[in-house]
Amino acid sequence: MREVSRQLLTQVSASGIGAIGISYQMHGLVAIDKYLKPLRPSIIWCDSRAVETGNQAFREIGAELCLSCMLNSPGNFTASKLKWVKENEPEIFGQIHQIMLPGDYIAMKLTGEINTTVSGLSEGIFWDFRNNSLAAPVMTNYGFEASLIPALTPTFGIQATLSTSASAELGLPAGIPVSYRAGDQPNNAFSLNVLEPGDIAATAGTSGVVYGVSDVVTYDPQSRVNTFAHVNHSAEKQRLGILLCINGTGILNSWLKKNLHTSWDYEEMNALAEAVPVGSDGLTILPFGNGAERVLENRNPGCQISGLDFNRHSRGHLLRAAQEGIVCSFVYGMEIMKEMGIEPSVIRAGKANMFLSRIFRDTLAGMAGVPIQLYDTDGAQGAARAAGLGVGFYAGREEAFGGLKKLTEIEPDLTTAAQFQELYSRWKAALSGILS
Repeated sequence: MREVSRQLLTQVSASGIGAIGISYQMHGLVAIDKYLKPLRPSIIWCDSRAVETGNQAFREIGAELCLSCMLNSPGNFTASKLKWVKENEPEIFGQIHQIMLPGDYIAMKLTGEINTTVSGLSEGIFWDFRNNSLAAPVMTNYGFEASLIPALTPTFGIQATLSTSASAELGLPAGIPVSYRAGDQPNNAFSLNVLEPGDIAATAGTSGVVYGVSDVVTYDPQSRVNTFAHVNHSAEKQRLGILLCINGTGILNSWLKKNLHTSWDYEEMNALAEAVPVGSDGLTILPFGNGAERVLENRNPGCQISGLDFNRHSRGHLLRAAQEGIVCSFVYGMEIMKEMGIEPSVIRAGKANMFLSRIFRDTLAGMAGVPIQLYDTDGAQGAARAAGLGVGFYAGREEAFGGLKKLTEIEPDLTTAAQFQELYSRWKAALSGILS
Protein backbone atom coordinates (compact mmCIF):
# COMPACT_ATOMS: atom_id res chain seq x y z
CA MET A 1 0.00 0.00 0.00
CA ARG A 2 2.89 2.36 0.70
CA GLU A 3 4.34 1.75 -2.76
CA VAL A 4 0.98 2.32 -4.46
CA SER A 5 0.49 5.51 -2.47
CA ARG A 6 3.95 6.78 -3.44
CA GLN A 7 3.23 6.13 -7.12
CA LEU A 8 -0.16 7.79 -6.86
CA LEU A 9 1.29 10.94 -5.34
CA THR A 10 3.66 11.36 -8.28
CA GLN A 11 0.58 11.83 -10.49
CA VAL A 12 -1.97 13.65 -8.32
CA SER A 13 -1.94 16.02 -5.40
CA ALA A 14 -2.77 14.52 -2.01
CA SER A 15 -5.30 17.30 -1.50
CA GLY A 16 -7.18 16.06 -4.57
CA ILE A 17 -7.96 12.65 -3.06
CA GLY A 18 -11.49 12.80 -1.71
CA ALA A 19 -12.37 9.18 -0.93
CA ILE A 20 -10.99 5.64 -0.82
CA GLY A 21 -12.70 2.59 -2.33
CA ILE A 22 -11.59 -0.97 -1.59
CA SER A 23 -11.88 -4.04 -3.80
CA TYR A 24 -10.58 -7.31 -2.44
CA GLN A 25 -10.20 -11.03 -3.05
CA MET A 26 -13.42 -12.69 -1.93
CA HIS A 27 -14.02 -15.45 0.65
CA GLY A 28 -10.68 -15.16 2.49
CA LEU A 29 -10.44 -15.53 6.27
CA VAL A 30 -8.42 -13.08 8.37
CA ALA A 31 -8.44 -13.75 12.13
CA ILE A 32 -7.15 -11.07 14.52
CA ASP A 33 -6.48 -10.98 18.26
CA LYS A 34 -7.48 -8.27 20.74
CA TYR A 35 -4.45 -6.23 19.71
CA LEU A 36 -5.72 -6.27 16.08
CA LYS A 37 -2.83 -8.48 14.95
CA PRO A 38 -3.35 -11.41 12.56
CA LEU A 39 -3.14 -14.75 14.33
CA ARG A 40 -2.30 -16.79 11.24
CA PRO A 41 -1.89 -16.29 7.48
CA SER A 42 -5.15 -15.66 5.66
CA ILE A 43 -6.85 -18.74 4.21
CA ILE A 44 -7.63 -17.58 0.68
CA TRP A 45 -10.58 -18.23 -1.62
CA CYS A 46 -9.25 -21.27 -3.51
CA ASP A 47 -7.82 -23.09 -0.48
CA SER A 48 -9.84 -26.32 -0.39
CA ARG A 49 -9.15 -27.48 3.15
CA ALA A 50 -12.70 -26.74 4.41
CA VAL A 51 -14.68 -28.58 1.71
CA GLU A 52 -15.69 -31.52 3.88
CA THR A 53 -16.35 -29.20 6.83
CA GLY A 54 -18.91 -27.34 4.73
CA ASN A 55 -20.39 -30.52 3.28
CA GLN A 56 -20.96 -31.90 6.76
CA ALA A 57 -22.66 -28.68 7.89
CA PHE A 58 -24.88 -28.78 4.78
CA ARG A 59 -26.03 -32.26 5.81
CA GLU A 60 -26.50 -31.35 9.46
CA ILE A 61 -28.30 -28.04 8.95
CA GLY A 62 -30.27 -29.44 6.06
CA ALA A 63 -30.27 -28.47 2.41
CA GLU A 64 -33.68 -26.79 2.52
CA LEU A 65 -32.81 -24.51 5.45
CA CYS A 66 -29.34 -23.67 4.10
CA LEU A 67 -30.56 -22.81 0.62
CA SER A 68 -33.73 -20.97 1.63
CA CYS A 69 -31.94 -18.80 4.20
CA MET A 70 -28.28 -18.46 3.11
CA LEU A 71 -28.97 -19.29 -0.58
CA ASN A 72 -25.85 -21.49 -0.60
CA SER A 73 -24.27 -24.52 0.94
CA PRO A 74 -21.64 -23.54 3.58
CA GLY A 75 -19.24 -25.19 1.13
CA ASN A 76 -15.63 -24.05 1.22
CA PHE A 77 -16.55 -20.47 2.11
CA THR A 78 -15.28 -18.25 4.93
CA ALA A 79 -17.51 -19.65 7.68
CA SER A 80 -16.28 -23.18 6.93
CA LYS A 81 -12.67 -21.99 6.88
CA LEU A 82 -13.19 -20.56 10.38
CA LYS A 83 -14.69 -23.86 11.53
CA TRP A 84 -11.60 -25.62 10.15
CA VAL A 85 -9.43 -23.35 12.32
CA LYS A 86 -11.61 -24.13 15.34
CA GLU A 87 -11.20 -27.87 14.82
CA ASN A 88 -7.56 -27.98 13.74
CA GLU A 89 -5.95 -24.96 15.44
CA PRO A 90 -7.91 -24.59 18.70
CA GLU A 91 -5.14 -22.59 20.37
CA ILE A 92 -5.44 -19.98 17.60
CA PHE A 93 -9.24 -20.06 17.57
CA GLY A 94 -9.29 -19.36 21.31
CA GLN A 95 -7.36 -16.11 20.77
CA ILE A 96 -9.59 -14.74 18.01
CA HIS A 97 -11.10 -11.36 18.82
CA GLN A 98 -12.89 -10.97 15.48
CA ILE A 99 -12.69 -12.33 11.97
CA MET A 100 -12.67 -10.38 8.76
CA LEU A 101 -12.67 -10.68 5.02
CA PRO A 102 -9.51 -9.36 3.32
CA GLY A 103 -11.17 -6.05 2.44
CA ASP A 104 -12.32 -5.57 6.02
CA TYR A 105 -8.73 -6.04 7.17
CA ILE A 106 -7.45 -3.47 4.67
CA ALA A 107 -10.11 -1.03 5.88
CA MET A 108 -9.07 -1.67 9.48
CA LYS A 109 -5.43 -0.98 8.67
CA LEU A 110 -6.45 2.28 7.01
CA THR A 111 -8.88 3.50 9.65
CA GLY A 112 -8.34 1.58 12.88
CA GLU A 113 -12.03 0.58 12.84
CA ILE A 114 -13.44 -2.92 12.34
CA ASN A 115 -16.60 -3.37 10.31
CA THR A 116 -18.00 -5.36 7.41
CA THR A 117 -20.88 -5.28 4.93
CA VAL A 118 -23.95 -7.40 4.18
CA SER A 119 -22.43 -8.22 0.80
CA GLY A 120 -19.26 -9.39 2.55
CA LEU A 121 -21.10 -11.49 5.12
CA SER A 122 -23.14 -13.12 2.36
CA GLU A 123 -19.98 -14.22 0.52
CA GLY A 124 -18.77 -15.88 3.72
CA ILE A 125 -22.19 -17.63 4.18
CA PHE A 126 -22.74 -15.60 7.33
CA TRP A 127 -25.95 -13.84 6.12
CA ASP A 128 -29.56 -15.00 6.39
CA PHE A 129 -31.54 -13.50 3.50
CA ARG A 130 -34.89 -14.72 4.81
CA ASN A 131 -34.50 -12.90 8.14
CA ASN A 132 -32.03 -10.17 7.05
CA SER A 133 -29.72 -11.01 9.90
CA LEU A 134 -26.58 -12.88 10.85
CA ALA A 135 -26.99 -16.52 9.77
CA ALA A 136 -28.03 -18.23 13.01
CA PRO A 137 -28.16 -21.75 11.48
CA VAL A 138 -24.48 -21.54 10.46
CA MET A 139 -23.35 -19.76 13.63
CA THR A 140 -25.11 -22.35 15.84
CA ASN A 141 -23.92 -25.38 13.88
CA TYR A 142 -20.32 -24.18 13.90
CA GLY A 143 -20.45 -23.03 17.54
CA PHE A 144 -19.49 -19.41 16.80
CA GLU A 145 -20.30 -16.47 19.07
CA ALA A 146 -21.84 -13.46 17.34
CA SER A 147 -19.09 -11.30 18.86
CA LEU A 148 -16.65 -12.81 16.33
CA ILE A 149 -18.41 -10.91 13.53
CA PRO A 150 -17.70 -7.18 13.06
CA ALA A 151 -20.40 -4.52 13.08
CA LEU A 152 -22.16 -3.76 9.80
CA THR A 153 -21.48 -0.73 7.65
CA PRO A 154 -23.14 0.24 4.33
CA THR A 155 -21.37 -0.78 1.13
CA PHE A 156 -21.64 2.84 -0.08
CA GLY A 157 -21.17 5.68 2.39
CA ILE A 158 -18.63 6.93 4.89
CA GLN A 159 -17.56 3.74 6.65
CA ALA A 160 -14.60 5.27 8.54
CA THR A 161 -11.79 7.76 7.88
CA LEU A 162 -8.05 7.45 7.33
CA SER A 163 -6.30 7.38 10.69
CA THR A 164 -3.33 9.55 11.65
CA SER A 165 -1.06 6.49 11.81
CA ALA A 166 -2.09 5.32 8.33
CA SER A 167 -1.74 8.90 7.10
CA ALA A 168 1.89 8.95 8.27
CA GLU A 169 2.58 5.60 6.58
CA LEU A 170 0.97 6.47 3.26
CA GLY A 171 1.58 10.19 2.94
CA LEU A 172 -2.14 10.86 2.50
CA PRO A 173 -4.12 13.40 4.55
CA ALA A 174 -5.77 12.01 7.67
CA GLY A 175 -9.55 12.03 7.59
CA ILE A 176 -10.05 10.86 3.98
CA PRO A 177 -13.24 8.76 4.09
CA VAL A 178 -13.29 5.10 3.17
CA SER A 179 -16.64 5.14 1.40
CA TYR A 180 -16.93 1.78 -0.41
CA ARG A 181 -15.77 -1.80 -0.25
CA ALA A 182 -16.73 -4.93 -2.15
CA GLY A 183 -15.33 -8.29 -3.17
CA ASP A 184 -13.54 -8.43 -6.49
CA GLN A 185 -16.38 -9.98 -8.49
CA PRO A 186 -19.26 -7.78 -7.26
CA ASN A 187 -16.90 -4.86 -7.74
CA ASN A 188 -15.98 -5.97 -11.26
CA ALA A 189 -19.69 -6.11 -12.04
CA PHE A 190 -20.11 -2.62 -10.61
CA SER A 191 -17.19 -1.33 -12.71
CA LEU A 192 -19.15 -2.47 -15.81
CA ASN A 193 -22.39 -0.84 -14.57
CA VAL A 194 -23.87 -4.29 -14.01
CA LEU A 195 -26.37 -3.47 -11.29
CA GLU A 196 -29.87 -4.31 -12.46
CA PRO A 197 -31.75 -7.56 -13.13
CA GLY A 198 -30.59 -9.23 -16.33
CA ASP A 199 -27.19 -7.50 -16.42
CA ILE A 200 -24.23 -9.90 -16.89
CA ALA A 201 -20.51 -9.36 -16.26
CA ALA A 202 -17.56 -11.69 -16.82
CA THR A 203 -13.89 -11.86 -15.88
CA ALA A 204 -11.11 -14.24 -16.84
CA GLY A 205 -8.05 -13.70 -14.67
CA THR A 206 -6.58 -16.43 -12.46
CA SER A 207 -10.13 -17.70 -12.10
CA GLY A 208 -13.03 -17.11 -14.46
CA VAL A 209 -16.38 -15.67 -13.42
CA VAL A 210 -19.77 -15.02 -14.95
CA TYR A 211 -21.83 -12.78 -12.68
CA GLY A 212 -25.52 -12.06 -13.25
CA VAL A 213 -27.86 -9.78 -11.30
CA SER A 214 -31.33 -10.89 -10.21
CA ASP A 215 -34.12 -9.31 -8.17
CA VAL A 216 -35.56 -12.73 -7.33
CA VAL A 217 -34.31 -14.75 -4.36
CA THR A 218 -32.98 -17.80 -6.15
CA TYR A 219 -30.40 -20.52 -5.68
CA ASP A 220 -29.04 -23.64 -7.32
CA PRO A 221 -30.29 -26.71 -5.43
CA GLN A 222 -26.81 -28.23 -5.70
CA SER A 223 -25.03 -24.95 -4.87
CA ARG A 224 -22.86 -25.24 -7.99
CA VAL A 225 -23.27 -21.52 -8.67
CA ASN A 226 -23.75 -19.15 -5.77
CA THR A 227 -26.03 -16.31 -4.75
CA PHE A 228 -24.64 -13.35 -2.81
CA ALA A 229 -25.84 -9.87 -1.94
CA HIS A 230 -24.77 -7.52 -4.74
CA VAL A 231 -23.26 -4.14 -3.92
CA ASN A 232 -26.65 -2.38 -4.28
CA HIS A 233 -28.69 -5.01 -2.44
CA SER A 234 -31.05 -4.04 0.36
CA ALA A 235 -33.92 -5.72 2.17
CA GLU A 236 -36.30 -3.32 0.44
CA LYS A 237 -34.77 -3.61 -3.05
CA GLN A 238 -33.20 -6.97 -3.60
CA ARG A 239 -30.24 -7.15 -5.96
CA LEU A 240 -28.59 -10.54 -5.86
CA GLY A 241 -25.39 -11.52 -7.64
CA ILE A 242 -25.49 -15.03 -9.14
CA LEU A 243 -21.85 -16.06 -9.41
CA LEU A 244 -20.34 -18.83 -11.50
CA CYS A 245 -16.66 -19.36 -10.67
CA ILE A 246 -14.19 -21.53 -12.57
CA ASN A 247 -10.96 -21.73 -10.54
CA GLY A 248 -8.64 -22.79 -13.36
CA THR A 249 -8.77 -20.07 -16.00
CA GLY A 250 -5.81 -17.72 -16.51
CA ILE A 251 -3.76 -19.88 -14.17
CA LEU A 252 -3.95 -22.69 -16.77
CA ASN A 253 -2.75 -20.32 -19.48
CA SER A 254 0.11 -19.07 -17.29
CA TRP A 255 1.04 -22.66 -16.33
CA LEU A 256 1.39 -23.52 -20.01
CA LYS A 257 3.51 -20.43 -20.54
CA LYS A 258 5.87 -21.33 -17.69
CA ASN A 259 6.18 -24.98 -18.59
CA LEU A 260 6.19 -24.97 -22.39
CA HIS A 261 8.34 -21.93 -23.15
CA THR A 262 9.17 -19.37 -20.46
CA SER A 263 10.28 -16.68 -22.96
CA TRP A 264 6.91 -16.56 -24.73
CA ASP A 265 4.59 -13.68 -24.23
CA TYR A 266 0.84 -14.18 -24.42
CA GLU A 267 0.59 -12.66 -27.88
CA GLU A 268 3.00 -15.30 -29.21
CA MET A 269 0.97 -18.02 -27.48
CA ASN A 270 -2.27 -16.73 -29.01
CA ALA A 271 -0.65 -16.61 -32.47
CA LEU A 272 0.38 -20.27 -32.19
CA ALA A 273 -3.12 -21.20 -31.02
CA GLU A 274 -4.77 -19.30 -33.87
CA ALA A 275 -2.89 -21.44 -36.39
CA VAL A 276 -4.88 -24.44 -35.12
CA PRO A 277 -8.48 -25.04 -36.29
CA VAL A 278 -11.55 -24.78 -34.05
CA GLY A 279 -11.73 -27.93 -31.92
CA SER A 280 -7.95 -28.37 -31.70
CA ASP A 281 -8.06 -31.47 -33.92
CA GLY A 282 -9.80 -33.49 -31.21
CA LEU A 283 -7.59 -32.46 -28.27
CA THR A 284 -9.66 -31.73 -25.14
CA ILE A 285 -8.63 -30.04 -21.89
CA LEU A 286 -10.67 -29.90 -18.67
CA PRO A 287 -9.19 -26.88 -16.82
CA PHE A 288 -9.96 -27.96 -13.24
CA GLY A 289 -6.48 -27.83 -11.70
CA ASN A 290 -6.73 -25.06 -9.09
CA GLY A 291 -8.56 -26.55 -6.13
CA ALA A 292 -12.11 -27.67 -5.43
CA GLU A 293 -14.56 -26.46 -8.07
CA ARG A 294 -17.97 -25.32 -6.82
CA VAL A 295 -19.44 -25.86 -10.28
CA LEU A 296 -18.46 -29.55 -9.88
CA GLU A 297 -20.06 -29.74 -6.40
CA ASN A 298 -16.71 -29.04 -4.70
CA ARG A 299 -14.90 -31.89 -6.42
CA ASN A 300 -11.23 -31.50 -7.25
CA PRO A 301 -10.53 -33.74 -10.27
CA GLY A 302 -7.42 -31.88 -11.42
CA CYS A 303 -6.73 -30.73 -14.97
CA GLN A 304 -7.31 -33.45 -17.57
CA ILE A 305 -5.96 -33.69 -21.13
CA SER A 306 -7.60 -36.22 -23.43
CA GLY A 307 -7.27 -37.21 -27.08
CA LEU A 308 -3.57 -36.27 -27.25
CA ASP A 309 -1.96 -37.70 -30.40
CA PHE A 310 1.85 -37.56 -30.44
CA ASN A 311 1.90 -37.64 -34.23
CA ARG A 312 -0.61 -34.87 -34.81
CA HIS A 313 -0.72 -32.42 -31.92
CA SER A 314 1.70 -29.59 -31.23
CA ARG A 315 2.18 -26.87 -28.66
CA GLY A 316 -0.30 -24.77 -30.61
CA HIS A 317 -2.94 -27.47 -30.16
CA LEU A 318 -2.36 -27.49 -26.40
CA LEU A 319 -2.62 -23.71 -26.25
CA ARG A 320 -5.85 -23.58 -28.24
CA ALA A 321 -7.40 -26.56 -26.42
CA ALA A 322 -6.69 -24.85 -23.10
CA GLN A 323 -8.62 -21.73 -24.10
CA GLU A 324 -11.43 -23.79 -25.61
CA GLY A 325 -11.63 -25.91 -22.46
CA ILE A 326 -11.90 -22.80 -20.31
CA VAL A 327 -14.72 -21.48 -22.49
CA CYS A 328 -16.50 -24.84 -22.28
CA SER A 329 -16.35 -24.66 -18.49
CA PHE A 330 -17.91 -21.18 -18.65
CA VAL A 331 -20.74 -22.43 -20.86
CA TYR A 332 -21.26 -25.46 -18.62
CA GLY A 333 -21.79 -23.15 -15.65
CA MET A 334 -23.95 -20.75 -17.66
CA GLU A 335 -26.32 -23.63 -18.40
CA ILE A 336 -26.83 -23.96 -14.64
CA MET A 337 -27.41 -20.22 -14.38
CA LYS A 338 -30.08 -20.45 -17.09
CA GLU A 339 -31.92 -22.99 -14.95
CA MET A 340 -32.05 -20.25 -12.28
CA GLY A 341 -33.49 -17.69 -14.71
CA ILE A 342 -30.20 -15.95 -15.57
CA GLU A 343 -30.09 -15.95 -19.37
CA PRO A 344 -27.73 -13.38 -20.87
CA SER A 345 -28.51 -11.33 -23.94
CA VAL A 346 -25.06 -9.72 -23.78
CA ILE A 347 -21.93 -10.26 -21.66
CA ARG A 348 -19.91 -7.24 -20.50
CA ALA A 349 -16.23 -7.49 -19.63
CA GLY A 350 -13.15 -5.35 -19.29
CA LYS A 351 -10.64 -5.70 -22.10
CA ALA A 352 -8.02 -7.45 -19.98
CA ASN A 353 -6.56 -10.83 -19.09
CA MET A 354 -7.97 -13.62 -21.27
CA PHE A 355 -10.39 -11.24 -22.97
CA LEU A 356 -7.30 -9.91 -24.78
CA SER A 357 -7.25 -13.21 -26.69
CA ARG A 358 -9.26 -13.29 -29.92
CA ILE A 359 -9.66 -17.07 -29.61
CA PHE A 360 -11.11 -16.76 -26.13
CA ARG A 361 -13.50 -13.93 -27.07
CA ASP A 362 -14.70 -15.51 -30.32
CA THR A 363 -15.13 -18.96 -28.79
CA LEU A 364 -17.10 -17.63 -25.82
CA ALA A 365 -19.37 -15.48 -28.01
CA GLY A 366 -19.90 -18.33 -30.47
CA MET A 367 -20.45 -21.10 -27.94
CA ALA A 368 -22.65 -19.02 -25.60
CA GLY A 369 -24.52 -17.56 -28.57
CA VAL A 370 -24.46 -13.99 -27.25
CA PRO A 371 -22.42 -10.88 -28.06
CA ILE A 372 -19.58 -9.77 -25.80
CA GLN A 373 -19.06 -6.06 -25.09
CA LEU A 374 -15.56 -5.06 -24.01
CA TYR A 375 -15.06 -1.89 -21.98
CA ASP A 376 -12.12 0.31 -21.05
CA THR A 377 -12.38 -0.26 -17.31
CA ASP A 378 -11.14 -2.45 -14.48
CA GLY A 379 -11.82 -3.10 -10.83
CA ALA A 380 -9.69 -0.19 -9.63
CA GLN A 381 -11.71 2.24 -11.72
CA GLY A 382 -14.90 0.64 -10.42
CA ALA A 383 -13.85 1.06 -6.80
CA ALA A 384 -12.89 4.69 -7.47
CA ARG A 385 -16.26 5.45 -9.06
CA ALA A 386 -18.02 3.71 -6.18
CA ALA A 387 -16.02 5.66 -3.60
CA GLY A 388 -17.11 8.85 -5.37
CA LEU A 389 -20.73 7.75 -5.15
CA GLY A 390 -20.23 6.92 -1.48
CA VAL A 391 -19.26 10.50 -0.60
CA GLY A 392 -21.70 12.18 -2.96
CA PHE A 393 -19.06 13.33 -5.44
CA TYR A 394 -21.34 12.10 -8.23
CA ALA A 395 -24.98 13.06 -8.40
CA GLY A 396 -25.86 9.47 -9.27
CA ARG A 397 -24.94 6.41 -11.32
CA GLU A 398 -25.50 8.12 -14.66
CA GLU A 399 -22.85 10.71 -13.87
CA ALA A 400 -20.50 8.15 -12.28
CA PHE A 401 -20.52 6.01 -15.42
CA GLY A 402 -20.52 8.88 -17.89
CA GLY A 403 -16.93 8.11 -18.83
CA LEU A 404 -17.36 4.34 -19.23
CA LYS A 405 -16.28 3.59 -22.79
CA LYS A 406 -17.26 0.55 -24.83
CA LEU A 407 -14.29 -0.46 -26.96
CA THR A 408 -15.73 -3.20 -29.13
CA GLU A 409 -18.50 -5.77 -29.47
CA ILE A 410 -17.93 -9.36 -30.59
CA GLU A 411 -20.89 -11.01 -32.28
CA PRO A 412 -21.29 -14.81 -32.44
CA ASP A 413 -19.96 -16.26 -35.69
CA LEU A 414 -22.82 -18.35 -37.05
CA THR A 415 -20.57 -20.07 -39.61
CA THR A 416 -18.69 -21.89 -36.84
CA ALA A 417 -21.75 -22.76 -34.68
CA ALA A 418 -21.71 -26.44 -35.63
CA GLN A 419 -17.99 -26.74 -34.88
CA PHE A 420 -18.47 -25.12 -31.48
CA GLN A 421 -21.35 -27.47 -30.69
CA GLU A 422 -19.27 -30.52 -31.63
CA LEU A 423 -16.40 -29.22 -29.48
CA TYR A 424 -18.69 -28.63 -26.50
CA SER A 425 -20.34 -32.05 -26.81
CA ARG A 426 -16.91 -33.72 -26.81
CA TRP A 427 -15.82 -31.63 -23.81
CA LYS A 428 -18.96 -32.53 -21.82
CA ALA A 429 -18.45 -36.21 -22.60
CA ALA A 430 -14.89 -35.99 -21.23
CA LEU A 431 -16.17 -34.24 -18.11
CA SER A 432 -18.88 -36.86 -17.62
CA GLY A 433 -16.19 -39.53 -17.79
CA ILE A 434 -14.22 -38.16 -14.85
CA LEU A 435 -17.29 -37.34 -12.73
CA SER A 436 -19.02 -40.71 -13.13
